[in-house]
Amino acid sequence: MKNRILKYFFGTVILAGISVLLSCNYKTEKKQDQNSNSKPNVILIMADDLGWGDVAYNGNEIAITPNLDKMAETGLKFNRFYSSSPVCSPTRGSCLTGRHPFRYGIYHANVGHIKMEEMLLSEVLKDNGYTTGHFGKWHLGTLTKNESDSNRGGKDTLNYAPPWENGFDVCFSAEAKVPTWNPMIVPEKEAGGVGNKVEGEVYGSAYWISPNQKATDNLEGDDSRVIMDRVIPFIENAVNESNPFFSVIWFHTPHTPVVAGEEYLKMYQGQPEEYQHFYGCITAMDEQIGRLNAKLKELDVDDNTIIFFTSDNGPENNNGRPRSVGSAGKFRGQKRSLYEGGIRVPGIMLWGDRIKSNKIIDMPLSTLDYFPTIINALGIKNAGNPGTIDGVDFLSLIENNIKERPTPIGFQSANQQALIDNKYKLYSLNKGKTFELYDMQNDPNETNDIAGEHPEIVDKMKHQLNEWIVSCKNSDEGNDY
Repeated sequence: MKNRILKYFFGTVILAGISVLLSCNYKTEKKQDQNSNSKPNVILIMADDLGWGDVAYNGNEIAITPNLDKMAETGLKFNRFYSSSPVCSPTRGSCLTGRHPFRYGIYHANVGHIKMEEMLLSEVLKDNGYTTGHFGKWHLGTLTKNESDSNRGGKDTLNYAPPWENGFDVCFSAEAKVPTWNPMIVPEKEAGGVGNKVEGEVYGSAYWISPNQKATDNLEGDDSRVIMDRVIPFIENAVNESNPFFSVIWFHTPHTPVVAGEEYLKMYQGQPEEYQHFYGCITAMDEQIGRLNAKLKELDVDDNTIIFFTSDNGPENNNGRPRSVGSAGKFRGQKRSLYEGGIRVPGIMLWGDRIKSNKIIDMPLSTLDYFPTIINALGIKNAGNPGTIDGVDFLSLIENNIKERPTPIGFQSANQQALIDNKYKLYSLNKGKTFELYDMQNDPNETNDIAGEHPEIVDKMKHQLNEWIVSCKNSDEGNDY
């Protein structure tokens, strides 16, 4: 009897061991299959009004951002990463098209819409077998023709351009800003972005999931968590159905109205009240980015997923908004400015299979580069994009150890113009009537205008800038379509 028990016991242990080994082997094979045979997944993450200096990994001594810090330590950290505009809407369109916003008519926030003739990343990837989802702030057109919503919805039918008509299968999308805590409810006036709204009433923005259909549940608490609660099931479903996915996650944090929950306020005890809310909502967003990364690892798709993180423009800093205390770090300017503080933003890229160790990249890069970089990384030969692409495939440059950008980056916003190459930046505050020149390698803070010392460089860059502006105008007149 005793022998029989021992035999049963050891047999059970051996079978359990074999089962564990087989299970581990299956997971390994599954992961290898996903890494070697599956199309890479793509995730674009964007914060709203997050300054270059608002994250710990760029030297902020207040911000608690452990998950972003870890991403910067393990992936590509871009020291000179630029939003294509110093304001929100134009930059968002550049991420999806690879084209400067002045080519397709979104010159400023709440102006114009993404045109149907433009070929978006979402449409290209959908045509290549991806399931696509947009989550968070849209700001590239209105989402309803039938009722008042956010900044323009209902009353502005000419600019109706929702994500579900621009290549996205799944949506949880708000037209513009919402409070960073309890996003559907008007917060206290001190949060900013409230206007004449009454505290405690409905804020007046909705999360739309399809034409004429709003989300109605799970809309309380931290807005970044509310968004991520929709992202996670989207990714789980895609993985379970063996579909590659493209997920655009555009957080509202830390744009006004700035509100943090009690647990995040406590993390910043001792700081002024406005800093508690501002950095509290940033830490809440960082927590959700960590949750996303953990889910990718749990699903065994972390090595086969390309992740980008950035901000749509530089920080808001007061301007009548008491909790907007963002930092551009050492850089001059802020949101709405084409000085560095308005357009130099945090930039990170992860791709477990291709990027094995962390690198710091000093080459000037831009949100314009997402489109060509992703298309080429996925091996898509014919993206069908109309006209001029302003971005470059920076991953191939980095992998080939090329340290300089082959073409400069052009900027236009309101009356400002700028052109940035590997060494110099040409800047005009008055539509090209006068110019300033800065040596970005030796004077990134833009403290010493050297235009008078280098007229030949100014003339050369003015010519390049003017040619590019003419090209943008030609595109904006519809000649690319």
